[in-house]
Formats: sequence, C-alpha cells, structure tokens
Amino acid sequence: MKILVLSWEFPPRIVGGIARHVAELYPEIVKLSHDVHLITLEFGNAPKFEMVEGIKIYRICVPPDDNFFQWVAHMNDIMRVRAENLIANIGTFDLIHAHDWLVADSAIALKHRFKIPLVGTIHATEYGRHNGIHNETHAYIASKEGNLVYESWRIIVCSDYMRHEINRALGCPWDKIDIVYNGIRPEKKVRSSNVNYREFRRKFAHDEEKIIYYVGRMTYEKGIHVLLNAAPKILSSLGNKAKFVIIGGGNTNYIKDLAHNLGIWERCYFTGFMSDDDLNLFQTVADCAVFPSLYEPFGIVVLESFASRVPVVVSDTGGLPEVVRHGQTGIVTQTNNPDSLAWGILEVLRNPDYTKLLVENAYDDLAKRFQWAKLAQQTVDVYSLVLHQRQEITW
Repeated sequence: MKILVLSWEFPPRIVGGIARHVAELYPEIVKLSHDVHLITLEFGNAPKFEMVEGIKIYRICVPPDDNFFQWVAHMNDIMRVRAENLIANIGTFDLIHAHDWLVADSAIALKHRFKIPLVGTIHATEYGRHNGIHNETHAYIASKEGNLVYESWRIIVCSDYMRHEINRALGCPWDKIDIVYNGIRPEKKVRSSNVNYREFRRKFAHDEEKIIYYVGRMTYEKGIHVLLNAAPKILSSLGNKAKFVIIGGGNTNYIKDLAHNLGIWERCYFTGFMSDDDLNLFQTVADCAVFPSLYEPFGIVVLESFASRVPVVVSDTGGLPEVVRHGQTGIVTQTNNPDSLAWGILEVLRNPDYTKLLVENAYDDLAKRFQWAKLAQQTVDVYSLVLHQRQEITW
C-alpha cells in the first residue's frame, strides 16, 4: 500500500498527542511493508525532507498569521499543493489518512481531485472539549470535523468513548467508526546506569517528599485546578511532605493564582516545558502521576506513566476508564471532585504493596493492549477494508 498521511504536527513539532501518535504508529506500518509519505509543518532546523524510521517526511513552510483560522486555511492550501506536486512526481496514492480537522480541507480536496479514498482519525472533538457547542468558534471547528467525518470512507477513533461521541456529536454512522487505541514505546522509559537518579530527583523535591505530578497542556479541560484543590487535604494527611510538580508549557497564570490562594504555593513546582529526555527521567523518579481531566478522549500520558512504572490516578471521564482499569492498573476517581481525587492519591501513597501490584499490572497491560505493532496491524486492516470496497465501486 502507498499511503499519504497529513498531520499538522510531527516531531520535533509537538503541539499535543497527535505528534507522538503519528511518529510511533507509522514506523510500525512501514515494517508491514507499506510505503508511507507524510506531509507536515516545518519546525526549527528540521529538514524539509527526511526519512524517519522508514517514513518519508515532507515539511512545508506556512507563514504566521494572527488569525488562527486564516492560518489553518493557508496551511491547507500549501499542504494540498505540496501533495499535488508529490503525486505529479511519484504517482498517485492508494489511500489518504488525515489526522483531525486541521488538515481536513486539503485531504478532502485531494480525495476528490485524484479519486483516492480518505480515512480520517478524529483525536478529539470541539463538542467534547467544551461540553457542547457554545459560540461561533466552536461551531466552525465542529463543522470542519463534520466535513472530515462525512467525506471519509472510514473514521478511526482512540476509544469506545470516542466512538459514542463521534456518533452523537457529529452524526457519524456507528458502523463507519473503527476503534484503534493509542500506543507507547515502553523502552523510552528504561532506567540508565549512567544517571544519578537521586540527584536528579532533588531538583524537584527533598528526599522525604512524595512527588505528585501532572504533565500535559495547561488548559481548563485537563482539570489541573482539581488537583490543586485536592492538595490541601493530601498535604494535611502527609504532614506537608509532598511536592506537586506541574509540567507543561502555556499560560499557567490562573493555576499559579489558585496555588497562591490555596496557600500551597511553596508545595508546588511549575516547571514549564520539559524536554522529552528530562521527562523520561522525571517520570521514573516520581511517586504518583495524576490526570484529573474533565475531558479526555484517551490519554497517552497515562501510557507513558505505565511505561515509567509510576502509579496512576485519573478521573472517570472519556476514555480514561478504558485505559486505566480501576483497582487493577491504577485508581479511577470521580471527575471534578477534589475529595475523590485526594482519596485516590492517598490510596496510592499509603499502600506501597498495593501500589507495586498496580504498577506491575499496568506495565504488563502495555504489551497486551497498547503495543504499536498490534495497533498498526489494526490500522492496516481498516485500510485493507477500504481498498477492498474501493475496488468494488465505480468512482
């Protein structure tokens, strides 16, 4: 199969979970003897063309624009032209795979011009992020998501929860949706004999302090405020011997203000952006990972914590209860409930034998349910179905 992939992010450009998803899925698809070409955006000193683990990467330059939606439209125009030139040079593709609404316009245009079947992956919806469509911005993004769903031969989502959401919010027929989980490369989290982990840990907390951390985007939907509201109860129970480490770039002003107002500023550490190398080290020395999201289609960060052998506490929203099996691979707490979250974190920190069992089960679950090689085969099965159906029709 010759596959054209469109994604607005790919390492070293990392905006959210899409970058890691495409960067780790497609090398496995290449190993299955398929030819993958991926068009994405320039970033830093990354070359305009390179081979990354067998994927042929083409990076386009999109000039900045203060109007985000105009910038997205311009990006799609440039992406479409780059794909047209690519097809002129190397021939057509068997299939186009578009990742999320941001690349929908170029993918749809290419589909119709060259009569190439389109598969879309919806990683999250505007409806889900905001618990409904409340203004023109939400409506515009939802319309782009709807266009991608309508124009795609099949839609891939990352959880059963998302299958229900796409069906309900975007009107996608139930039998048009395939579930393929996100995966993880657990080898990224292996401890190195060349690192002094105790000294590295001391950058964030004293030896006697428990490290409780969140990593991700600094948006309201991630529920960081729920964690901070749970912090006083946790600190009271642990005799103030805990440090809350908040990792991620973006606007943290409202969260920092909350920490001041709650009187826990001295017990918090806002790291800002953390490199992948440092994050891989950090996760292996932390005591508890917390993801208290209000909305979460899947949660790749949970798998990274599984791979790091750090116990996980999550909220019971979205796909998180599918990823974390309560009492077996982690603790699932009530969404937007600081008391419930505090209970879950203390359950982990107070019961080391139980926590060890959770960690071992979670690590074992990676090979069973979240291995990229298996997920790549599931993706290729979707492609094969589409191509089989394509051969049976006249376009």
